[in-house]
Formats: sequence, structure tokens, C-alpha cells
Amino acid sequence: MATTELIPRRAAAQVAAALADTRVVLISGARQAGKSTLVRVVAGDRLADRRDLDRAADRAAAIADPEGFVDSPELLVIDEIQRVPELLLAIKVSVDENPRPGRFLLTGSSQLFGMIAAPDALPGRMETVELWPLSQGEIDGTPDGFVDAIFSLGPELRHQSAVTRADYAARIVRGGLPEATTRDDARRRERFFDAYIQALLDRDIRQLSDIQRKGELRKMVRLLAARSATVLGANSLESALGLSRPTIARYLQALEEIFLVKRIPGWSRNLGTRATAAPKLVFVDSGLASNELDVDGHALLRPGAPFGPLLESFVLSELSRQRTWCQQAVEISHYRDHSKFEVDVVLENRAGQVVGIEVKAASTVGSDDFRGLRRLAERLGDDFVAGVVLYTGASTLPFGDRLRAMPVSALWQVAAP
Repeated sequence: MATTELIPRRAAAQVAAALADTRVVLISGARQAGKSTLVRVVAGDRLADRRDLDRAADRAAAIADPEGFVDSPELLVIDEIQRVPELLLAIKVSVDENPRPGRFLLTGSSQLFGMIAAPDALPGRMETVELWPLSQGEIDGTPDGFVDAIFSLGPELRHQSAVTRADYAARIVRGGLPEATTRDDARRRERFFDAYIQALLDRDIRQLSDIQRKGELRKMVRLLAARSATVLGANSLESALGLSRPTIARYLQALEEIFLVKRIPGWSRNLGTRATAAPKLVFVDSGLASNELDVDGHALLRPGAPFGPLLESFVLSELSRQRTWCQQAVEISHYRDHSKFEVDVVLENRAGQVVGIEVKAASTVGSDDFRGLRRLAERLGDDFVAGVVLYTGASTLPFGDRLRAMPVSALWQVAAP
């Protein structure tokens, strides 16, 4: 549903808390994910100076006189800090001389520590808050509490859902970029996505890396969308793209640094089995991935459509959003062992407790869908909290000890205990 209202962001509380005790706070995330709006909300009535490095005049001043540019008695907000990474050294000098908290609030659309020519970037002086596109809970005004709930309640968690397969398909193709969520007209949303990708490749990639063959990079983006939520095989990418492995690795790094894609690492523990180290790849926004595959909500429901991979990518990106604000400190990975037992998502907290999640596009679930989760439960013993198959049906169903089928919408409709 389109809306022009300001949507409250869960990251706002994190940013405010960080400003209270940290000298420099960075809001990092994809372009047009809502960083500038979040800054305005958090800054509120504070006295603050603001600079935007997307503006040519501000950028020229920053390059000419970095120390003077960051000299401010009030909170200084600097948008798109990656445009002039040399400012980080001037900020470091400034906060060392005056270490009071809340000196600088930065935003960036590229991962600072991966940038070419970035200086030693404020270790011990800066906290980074990761801002993803809107979550489904932020859009709907629902709790987004699944991660905390499943670790707290385990298999006792229950959820009933009225969300249909068609509703899930519509959510996948819409994604969470604020501008896209305001466009009910599918064609207008497609034009936004097309322009968004082109701008990333034309501007942000050029700033980060010396990539000359943009046509091949564009082809790679489409190929990665077609392989979303699958384990990345370097050999298959080499043969499909006709590029060397080092070139592919450089392109992937650049796409990750501009927050277009995210790699989900393979999970392993000393379990007496060999787990794959190859990562899975997901798009940060499912709407962008769907657009790259030329599918809308109706097409996604047809036989042979990539509903399953896009739904898994959608779930992984929702969980990645949620881990940035939930009370449980969790890592997200996937599992595949030498016997080819697989689990789509592994959540592990700092106590070593694990929740395994499988994603199924079907509205019914069978015992075979729990094959990988049973294997993980056997290996982990008491550290295995629960195994959940997220599916497009309506009810929570038991499938054995600590194993449950649960509607996908539990991700954003369940409240944390």
C-alpha cells in the first residue's frame, strides 16, 4: 500500500543511544534506504550543522580544507561520507582533541572499511548502525520480533496467519526501499528499480573501484538475481560470465560494498563433519532482485517462476534486518555438510544456541522438509533450540521434537516476549 507518512524506523533508538555515549556514529546502508530521513528524526530539536557531500560545493570545501570542514561546536551531520574519505582522518583528530560523545553523525552508502583510499577509520571512536530498507514490520506497523521470540520460546512459539501466497508474492516484488513502497503502479515501480540499479553502477561503483567493463558488471547483477539464495560457485560464474575468478571476486566485493547484495557464510562447528565454506548470496532488497528477473506478483505465482528462491532471499533479508535491532546477538549463516544435508538459515547466539530455518514456497509441509533440520538437531543436541520450516500456509504445526512448521509472516507479526 502506498503511503506518504513518515514510517518509524527501529534503528532510531540505536542511533540515539549511540550518540549519547559515542563520539562518532555512522548510519550505513543502501542508497535511498532512508538514512537522511532517519538523521532528521534522530537530530530532532538538537542544535546541529549539516553538510551533504553529494552537493558539489560541500564536496569541494571538504577536499580543500578537511579540518575546517569538520570544525563545529555542535553536532555535525555529514551525509554520504564515502564521497570524501579523507575527512575521516580530520574527524579522528577532532574527536581526539574533544572526546565528548555525540560529536559527529555520519551517513554512508558504501562500506567505509572496504573503500579504496580510506584512511585508518576511527577504531574505538565510532559506532556503526546498519540501516536496511524497510522491514515488513516497519511497513505494516507490526512487531518484527521473531528472532527474540524463537530463542526465548523455542518450539512453544505459535503463530496463525491470514497472509496468502499472492500476498507474499506482492511483498517480494515490492521490497522495502521507501520510494518503491509508495508506488502502487507496478510499471512506475519498475522504472524506479531500473534507474536505481543504473545509478549504483554508474556512480557508486565508479567511486569505489576501477571497473572498466560495466556491461559485464550489469550482466553479473542479472545473473546473481537468478541465483539468489543459492550457494555461490566460482566456477559456474566464471563460465557464465567469461571473466576470471579474481575479476569476479572484485566485482562481488564492489556490489556488496554498495549494499546491493549480501553474502551469507557457511556455518560450521566442531561437529565431526565437513561443512561448506561457500557463501549464499541474497539481494539486500527483494524488489530489486524480482525486477532484475522481470517478474511481477502475478508472474511469480505461475508454474516454473522463481518463487522459491526469491522467497528464501526475502526471508534471509528480513532476518538480516531484524538482527540489527533484536535483543539476541545472533549470527546468520547457512548449513550444508559433506552428506549434502542442508539448512537454509542457521541463527546462532553468543551462548552457542542454534535455531535452524528452512524456507518453503508451498502452502503444505511434509516430513521430508525437516531432513536437514533433523540432522542439525542430532549434531547439536541441547544447543539446538528449534527447527522451523517457514511456509506459505496458515497454521503452526508440530513435526517432532523441537520441530515446527510456521507461516512466513511470523517473521514480522510475532512480538518479542
